[in-house]
Amino acid sequence: MSYPRHMIRTKILGLGSYVPERVVDNHELAFLDDRHVRQPTRQTETSDEWIQQRTGVRERRYVPNDGSVWTSDLALHAARRALADAGVDAAELDCIIFGTLSPDFHFPGTGVILQTKLGIAERTSCACFDIRQQCSAFIYGLQMADAFIRTGTYRRILLVGAELHSHALDFTTRGRDVTVLFGDGAGALVLGPVETDDPRAGVVYTSAHADGTGASDLCLKIFEIARLPYLDYDARDRDHNALMYPRMEGKRVFLHAVRGMVMSTQAALARTGMTWDDIQWFVPHQANLRINEKVAEVAGIPRDKVLNTIELYGNTTAASVPLTIDHWRQHGRVKRGDRILSSVFGSGFTWGAAIFTL
Repeated sequence: MSYPRHMIRTKILGLGSYVPERVVDNHELAFLDDRHVRQPTRQTETSDEWIQQRTGVRERRYVPNDGSVWTSDLALHAARRALADAGVDAAELDCIIFGTLSPDFHFPGTGVILQTKLGIAERTSCACFDIRQQCSAFIYGLQMADAFIRTGTYRRILLVGAELHSHALDFTTRGRDVTVLFGDGAGALVLGPVETDDPRAGVVYTSAHADGTGASDLCLKIFEIARLPYLDYDARDRDHNALMYPRMEGKRVFLHAVRGMVMSTQAALARTGMTWDDIQWFVPHQANLRINEKVAEVAGIPRDKVLNTIELYGNTTAASVPLTIDHWRQHGRVKRGDRILSSVFGSGFTWGAAIFTL
């Protein structure tokens, strides 16, 4: 007699996150210079009330201002915690997927730097992918990992998102719309295969989308390839250095973010046949609390199921979803076995959603 073979599905084996120790609240932010040193006079015309009203952010984390910490260092802390949580040795990894918009170098990718810092570069020669989907990198990376595992390509994948934003922000009134939003941090998952006939086990659903017509609405053009040389400006000249910093068309980003996240959330439920009774938590990308509130309102998401951390960490881009999940797990709200729907939106424009069991 033959028996049906169990399906191979992707299981989350471990979760970890990390944020730097330094807390920068909205009051201090207004007085910081570009070295993150508090000055006696206000450097940026902003206030706690102005920031909270528009973004919901109260504080964020910054790395030390001495150049001693890299994006790969933040990733390393989160990766080690995820590996420990999974009970997996770093040498067992056969793939690293690293999402970031703030890499250590323009090239090579930061995945190979993390591989070296984990001490496995010469031991495993595991594949390293760097993905550049910014705030959507977690969902894009999860979709990649799920496909790799289901097809048997890899068995132990480290998916990590890490960002060091604080060194690339414009600490003046000109840059405040972007600067008030972002913080430093990292989050990581360890993923592997599980044999099961339960269609709702592990990673249940992923979707990823893009619309390149919005590429210039949120971007950083310092490495624009058509420029010869790249750095043809005086970094200290206010009339010439705008290329150093990100720029954002805030209203367009807000509208497209709400639309993309609502549509991807509704599609995830429709295509899986699930309702909010089947899902414990909604974890949106932490770009702006006002965006997340609007998404919950339009998509009919129960407010008591929405998890946010932007108030505490700001926008940590590729790190925000795993960082938020781990934050609330540490505080006892999220537990193993909980089913999560996550929706994201990022520059590009890119967006997507996923349903998975922790």
